[in-house]
Amino acid sequence: MTGEMKRRLAMTTAGVLIAGFSVGMFQFSALGMDPFQVLAHGIWNQAQFIMGGSGPKLLKEFDGAGTFVSFGTVYMVVNLVLLVFDFFLDRKKIGIATFINLFLLGYVVDFSYAFWKRMIPSPGIAVKILFLVTAIVIMCFASALYFTGDLGVSTYDAIALALSEQKKWDFRVVRVTTDLICTGAGFLLGILPGAGTIVTAFFMGPLIEFFNRTVARPLRYGKKGR
Repeated sequence: MTGEMKRRLAMTTAGVLIAGFSVGMFQFSALGMDPFQVLAHGIWNQAQFIMGGSGPKLLKEFDGAGTFVSFGTVYMVVNLVLLVFDFFLDRKKIGIATFINLFLLGYVVDFSYAFWKRMIPSPGIAVKILFLVTAIVIMCFASALYFTGDLGVSTYDAIALALSEQKKWDFRVVRVTTDLICTGAGFLLGILPGAGTIVTAFFMGPLIEFFNRTVARPLRYGKKGR
């Protein structure tokens, strides 16, 4: 394994871990999260009802008590289903990073959310806003590491990339469309989108590029990466 490959693997793993921690902060803020997480949490919401819980709840009402299946497990299952679609759409998009994300991120989200609930049991609105803003910045930083590591993409990202390349569709249009579908489906499954959903869907790009330029590329390529 070359030195660059070690750096890429470290960047990918760190990116997934940090992203998972930030999603837990999004969940803790209860002010919205990225569109795919809205869908995944919506499916998790319904899973509690199907497996004998008290019924679907809004995200802000989750306290971790009485859940019959962890979010990490549901997230993994959802991604395994998407992985089947990716395999037939464009298996070249599948890499080490895809599986690190699939098997690791959801459980990091579980840990992060439980940690903050223990530390701050009853957060006020100011604390929630602070967590939302911090989570957005951390997510952009993690995304820069993950994307620049270039060892594959998440199952969700792979679908939009493959469709845009194969159908010659504008990636931005495809991604906004898939984001809207995920947000709408998550809403129907009991999760209210919020400010965090809007910001992550439309405004994260410039901040990710900032971290690409100042942190991720220099880490992978050295000074020439700037």
